[in-house]
Amino acid sequence: MSILNRRNAILGWAVWEGSKRFAKLKARGVTPSRGGSNKSLLAFSVAGVSIAGIVGALTFWRKHQSPAES
Repeated sequence: MSILNRRNAILGWAVWEGSKRFAKLKARGVTPSRGGSNKSLLAFSVAGVSIAGIVGALTFWRKHQSPAES
């Protein structure tokens, strides 16, 4: 049985969309003291999630590489 199948892809997509929506909601909840916008805070949280995803993908890829032939 493959790890990458339609069910897991849909579940991953749903979790990703929910996480983005939750992060946006949390970012909107933090109101700046001067009444400005929260765009920098939202960008920072999205960048953090993106970096975490990239690190996770690289870790997965590194652990699942075939052994080097000598």
